[in-house]
Amino acid sequence: MTMRKGTNVPVAAASVRIELGRDSGAGPVDVDASALLLTASGKVRSDDDFVFYNQPRHASGAVTHEGKKSEGATVVDVLSADLDSAEPGIDRIVLAASADGGTFGQVPGLYVRIVDAAGGAEIARFDSTDATVETAFVLGELYRRQGGWKFRAVGQGYGSGLAGLATDFGISVDEGTDTGAPVREAAPTAPPAAAGVPQQARPATPAPAASEPVRLTKVTLTKQAPSVSLTKQGGTGGALRVNLNWQVQKQFSGWGRKLGKAVAGYSDLDLDLCALFELADGRKGVVQALGNAFGSLTEPPYIHLDGDDRTGSVASGENLTVNLDRAADLRRILVFVTIYSGARSFEGVHGTVTLQPQHGAAVEFSLDECTVPSNVCALALITKEGGDLVVHREARYLVTQRGSSPQRTVDAAYGWGMQWTPGRK
Repeated sequence: MTMRKGTNVPVAAASVRIELGRDSGAGPVDVDASALLLTASGKVRSDDDFVFYNQPRHASGAVTHEGKKSEGATVVDVLSADLDSAEPGIDRIVLAASADGGTFGQVPGLYVRIVDAAGGAEIARFDSTDATVETAFVLGELYRRQGGWKFRAVGQGYGSGLAGLATDFGISVDEGTDTGAPVREAAPTAPPAAAGVPQQARPATPAPAASEPVRLTKVTLTKQAPSVSLTKQGGTGGALRVNLNWQVQKQFSGWGRKLGKAVAGYSDLDLDLCALFELADGRKGVVQALGNAFGSLTEPPYIHLDGDDRTGSVASGENLTVNLDRAADLRRILVFVTIYSGARSFEGVHGTVTLQPQHGAAVEFSLDECTVPSNVCALALITKEGGDLVVHREARYLVTQRGSSPQRTVDAAYGWGMQWTPGRK
């Protein structure tokens, strides 16, 4: 149902998918979706009621930022809303967009679409056609009415970027944040071999520090600008969260039989996030699910793998955490990903890597298209360079030779020099 600005429709679905889309030919301008959960006063209760790329999941589970994907000539940034999980004090959920690298007048085909998460039926769609110099937009809102929910098409623009929009709704934005647009600098295979790393306990992620203003800054690594200093971005302590999320955009056909499932499914695709590490004292090892080598944050290697995920969503995906309070004990970390099962190659798997320090700007980059029969990809290399901790974008697909394993392949490519033994999850 296509709507005009100011009109509304009832939303009977308990859970909805919110698609913020645009034509892919927007040049350097990128668009990010966000949501603000407001009380009847029109303000958030706290900064935790802001869901966006640096804070992808609301504590109640009511709203989640799922991430971006390409659908033909359209790029879609997805939010999901479980309306039954919205706390009683939440009166409406504002659906916003922010432009990075330009204005919305340069973004063709901007729209927001509400879809029933259970059946996939479209509930509402609003196309924005009158944008000019705006750098942020409220496209619509979900709001309570007589015991149910409705969606209203809004179409209100802001010239002050995401920071200005967020501030208007009561968000405390970090003073170092620009007040304009946010800154961004297939058949299953046999299980691979694994390192013989002793099993360690799975400690909980350190408790977050006291509430701080929301940071909107974001650094995007590219082939032209592949490195960034975490130290210079303010990431000098606390927990560094590394997230890998992915979407499957076509059937695997180049290196084996086609998978007989819909593209939206692939529940059998199992990617494993791993990390090779070298400590300052020369000790080396691996953090991975194979062999239960989940690591530890409170003792060497000061790296911990959360677990095993098969959904690929940005709110979950594969995650590991680095304890930056022990950065002096780390020499280098190579984050990589392997295909454990469900495919023979990364062909058609489009991933995004996000490194989110507890303090400082988030660092994000996308993986390139895979054109070789690769089942292992080196993602990011974190090294000590002088007094700085530097992140290097690798995005390097490697080919595992017969008789070897993905872990051995990465080791050989980066000269880690470890001994490997077979292992399973």
